[in-house]
Amino acid sequence: MNTCKGLGIWKRAAVAAALLLATTFAAKAERIVLGATADEADAVVGCLYPMAGRAAIYGADSVQGIRLALQDIAEGRITGHPGPRLRVVLDDDLSKASYGLRLAEDFIDKDHANFLCGMVSSGVAHVVSDLAKRRSVILVGTDHASSRLSIEAGHPHYFRVSNDSWTSNAAGARYLRDIRAKQPWRRIAILNPDYDYGHVSRDDLLAAMDGLGLDYEVVAELWPKLYEPDYSAYIQALKDAKPDIVVTALWGGDFLAFLKQAQAVDLFSQMRIANFDTGANYDVLVQLGANPPPGLILSARHHNNWPETPANRRFVEAFHAMTGRYPTYAAEGAYSGIVAIAKAVDKVGNATDDKALITALENMSLALPEDPEGFASTIDPVTHQILQAQAVGTPVPNDQFPPAKVMLGNIHAYSAEDLRPPPELVRKRRAAARHPADAVPVQ
Repeated sequence: MNTCKGLGIWKRAAVAAALLLATTFAAKAERIVLGATADEADAVVGCLYPMAGRAAIYGADSVQGIRLALQDIAEGRITGHPGPRLRVVLDDDLSKASYGLRLAEDFIDKDHANFLCGMVSSGVAHVVSDLAKRRSVILVGTDHASSRLSIEAGHPHYFRVSNDSWTSNAAGARYLRDIRAKQPWRRIAILNPDYDYGHVSRDDLLAAMDGLGLDYEVVAELWPKLYEPDYSAYIQALKDAKPDIVVTALWGGDFLAFLKQAQAVDLFSQMRIANFDTGANYDVLVQLGANPPPGLILSARHHNNWPETPANRRFVEAFHAMTGRYPTYAAEGAYSGIVAIAKAVDKVGNATDDKALITALENMSLALPEDPEGFASTIDPVTHQILQAQAVGTPVPNDQFPPAKVMLGNIHAYSAEDLRPPPELVRKRRAAARHPADAVPVQ
């Protein structure tokens, strides 16, 4: 490959991506209040999202996703009649657990929040989930993905309405199984961020592969810190390990930084790169430009071009009409969280009856933009994790969602039921969390 040419592609893509990132904030964002006034509200929801730094686009898109949800609730699209009046208060958690915890406490004590929601960082989500458990306040997670939150750390007041690390890696393991006959592989490397989400993503991938009986060898496990600026040492370690496929849970700006640096040294001619949870997010596709690195295997929690259903087209087009740009998956996650809360409040008729609200959320069926035709997402009553289908594929030319020049194609879609964590895995992981000294490895 001509390295200078490769860098030129990234430079042009970065200019295009500036349009997408124009809504992010240079410093801590101001608190945002949407929906009903304090006097009118049937329920108050306190949401935490990053509004600055590498993850700022996800906070910005979540705000717009919530605006769309409130509009659909008011117009009767969710409950069949104008739904409950929600007051949604949002603030910037700075992707820091201690700061996010303080904001969540303020939502409860000062805003009298009936629900907490949001969070991109699983580290922030863990401490806020613990708070929700202590204070008996329902938390609806909309974007963070560590499966520990719904399995080991699950509790009655925690729910999640976006695909978690188990779902994405279970889909990824099936994809690796399905391509093996035509694209043989055996040696894999793990390149994940060094915090809870990265480590549980590794565990979920290997457990899912073992569950399918796949034969493989892990030749390297690499753990860069979150927001790592320089991946050169990790790229050299990958070259030395010579895997067939690198599976990574790097996300957002971290994944983009890695791809840019890897392309500059021609890593993609030596191995394939797979990102099953966040790799096909819209902001990533924008920066790939018209000539993405070869061999990428990608997925995400929502896609602008899949499924090709009226509901998904309507969501994507409504977001574009509101903002002038296309959504990352964070928008659909936040939309889903507010929709779930509205349906629960509407069914119970009282935002203070947490026991009845929990029952309403358990086994709730939600018709969401990312649902294929004939399927509706449901919330698993055991884990409180939403069960959804997932698509895995490769980037292909598609200019229908500018400034992106590629979208996910060559899609393998996997059903929600196939991606549900096996009951025995859930039981063993929860037992190990309660009694770590007696833990039996999950096979």
